[in-house]
Amino acid sequence: MLRHNRKLSTAGSPDLPRAQKPPAARKRPQRVAIVHDWLVGGGAELVVEQLHELYPDAPIYTSYCSREWRKRLGGKVRTGVLQYWPLSRLRKYIAPLRIWWFSRLDFTGYDLVISSSGTGEAKGIRTPRSALLISYCHSPTHFYWSRYDEYMREPGFGAFDWLARLGLRLLVRPLRRWDYKAAHRADYILTNSSHTRAEIQKYYDRTATVLPPPVYTERFRAPAGAGAKAAKKRRGFVISGRQVPYKRFDLAVVACTKLGLPLTVIGSGPDHKRLRKLAGKSVTFLGKVSDEVLAEEFASARALIFPGLDDFGITAVEAMAAGTPVIAYGAGGALDYVIPDKTGIFFTDQTVKSLAVALKKFSRQRFNAEQVAQAAERFAAARFRQKMRLFIKKASGTANNAETII
Repeated sequence: MLRHNRKLSTAGSPDLPRAQKPPAARKRPQRVAIVHDWLVGGGAELVVEQLHELYPDAPIYTSYCSREWRKRLGGKVRTGVLQYWPLSRLRKYIAPLRIWWFSRLDFTGYDLVISSSGTGEAKGIRTPRSALLISYCHSPTHFYWSRYDEYMREPGFGAFDWLARLGLRLLVRPLRRWDYKAAHRADYILTNSSHTRAEIQKYYDRTATVLPPPVYTERFRAPAGAGAKAAKKRRGFVISGRQVPYKRFDLAVVACTKLGLPLTVIGSGPDHKRLRKLAGKSVTFLGKVSDEVLAEEFASARALIFPGLDDFGITAVEAMAAGTPVIAYGAGGALDYVIPDKTGIFFTDQTVKSLAVALKKFSRQRFNAEQVAQAAERFAAARFRQKMRLFIKKASGTANNAETII
């Protein structure tokens, strides 16, 4: 196992530490650019969409963009060689290729650049010293840092797992060194949860400000006054998302099978076949569903089960917006929105036994659906835009301590 070398030297780096930028460099943004790892779907893309709402004329630079997201963002997306075959097939697997692409972007003439980055390299862009650079960091790169051992056990490349393990083992040290330096290029770092803020401090030695990601609560919100009536019709449990090992769908499938509790599983992913083998008669798999069906399933379930350790967990807040409490593993981003006995409950260990105990406890409790839905509103997209606008205004108008304004 490789040890995490968090105190990496930046000696020899051509970048001047951003804190040393002269006060004259701080000015009200006029020309703005947005940068993101890739645009294919997920919670990180919602941050970009809301930044686009704030700055509709700003170009959006990304390594790859799906047709859906190019349409949603109104033709403002700028891509390059990684958009086209054969590099489009390789871009997710060869980090040095992405580093090369993002490092070549030219932001001369921009006053404000906002990068949105998690497992990719958008955080590593270089900007003129006169530009204000704000990084929204969804997480320190998982497979370099907190989940390195998990990725080494299950790379997710099928027959090529051995090659993925070899490549990561050989490259992880220089990639960690680059990732650490890249995280020090921004003037300010924003992040999605208290959990991720601690991870950024641990791996990057940077202070971050928590600004929760936007959740489209209106998609799931029940009509006013419908909470009590809907509560009487709720039945069974639901779990939703990409079916990958670290999200621990297996805990929900096995626990509900053993207890004979109805469970609806929504989504797909590499773990799908294994989950089906673990499931009993009380478990139903729906696969991918429309937004309308997802909202209906959330609104008709007694609770959403959220057994993974996630940086934030937008799915859980979406369920809350439908008035559905959450049974969550007591770690990660869930600690910021699951309020015990009000919006849900926690289980303490990522084991079937611990989740089963929580399910039995939940059956003896009652939750107010309207209060649960109201708790989700502090994560609404409009709140995100309001807080982001305030942060940028303060950061561009003063030379220090913007970390304290949210």
